[in-house]
Amino acid sequence: MKILHTSDWHLGRTFHTHSTLEHLAVVLDALVALVRQHGVDVVAVAGDVFDSAMPSKESYALLTGTLRRLKDAGASVVMTSGNHDSATRLGFQSEWAALAGIHVVTRPEQYREPITITDEHGPVHFYGIPYLEPALIRHLHPGVLLKTHEQVLNYAMTQIRDDLARRGGRSVVLSHCFAAGIAPAAESSDVERDITAGGLDVVPLGVFDGCDYVALGHIHGRATLTERVRYSGAPLHYSFSEAGKPRGAWLVELGPEGLGAVEWVDLPVPRRLVVLTGELAELLDDASLVEHEGDWVKAILTDQVRPLDAMRALQARFAHAVALEHRPSIRVDPVGTSYAERIGSATTDPEIIAGFLAFVRNGVGPTDFESALVAELLTEKSARAANS
Repeated sequence: MKILHTSDWHLGRTFHTHSTLEHLAVVLDALVALVRQHGVDVVAVAGDVFDSAMPSKESYALLTGTLRRLKDAGASVVMTSGNHDSATRLGFQSEWAALAGIHVVTRPEQYREPITITDEHGPVHFYGIPYLEPALIRHLHPGVLLKTHEQVLNYAMTQIRDDLARRGGRSVVLSHCFAAGIAPAAESSDVERDITAGGLDVVPLGVFDGCDYVALGHIHGRATLTERVRYSGAPLHYSFSEAGKPRGAWLVELGPEGLGAVEWVDLPVPRRLVVLTGELAELLDDASLVEHEGDWVKAILTDQVRPLDAMRALQARFAHAVALEHRPSIRVDPVGTSYAERIGSATTDPEIIAGFLAFVRNGVGPTDFESALVAELLTEKSARAANS
């Protein structure tokens, strides 16, 4: 059986106020093409299908069209809800969708009943674990300590292992969590137990023992925690911190005895992300940067003084410049006196203004032009006062 592991589609997410739906549609079309090309039997989507609890109609339309094309390409789909999703909205009419081979797992008790798909070697049980917020589900299990995500997933996986022991066969688990190779809570310190990512506390890898493959979601970069426990990452870049990281999915093969080959397959990047660093004039004039004129651009300006209207100037060359940071290349540390002490020692208006500019500009005082301008303005002020 061939399984394509993907996650974190985040339908409806914006990138610095720009819609990502058009680009995501390109990527999901390519994902459908991968299904056809490799003869994928099951597409596993491990949570955060939508970016918000109230998706737009355009987001629903893209999801519906993608699921239809995946089905037409010959694949079944197993999809779980993540911490960004509304389980109710994502799971609406899931009972009917399951009749067409589109299995959407959102209710907290659904992980107990696997979705069983059979190939020539027998059954493969897909256990979808929707995002289970401890505070919202602990009332369903009185007497069970469920304060952390680790405890919740450990409880769910214990039941999954018991169910799998009765059924027999191969198994795949889908989970949306922050998993890492750390000690279980009983063996870790208070500091280790306090680690979280995106509101999800750390889940030790040992929680997922006992199944053939674990398809994880939540982390946006691909990661191989063990040969059988992996993150696929998001199919689209959603942050400049993800610039340069590959986008794609894991192509997983289950043989008659369990996990076989696992291969990374790339997805296209409709618009690259790049971080450009330098003075504004350099970024505008550097001929070697022509290749980035169509990219999403974040500029880190190293000018000693923040340039006026820098974003407008950048967008004249880089139409998709969306983020700007001022980080002077040289930071002049002020002398040991405080700002109040330095201003208090000033005896003239130009000295006061020069001290203020040095304070707000990391120790860089006024330029010759600024000093001349200040002197001119103060002279005009004195002249008006004398004539009044």
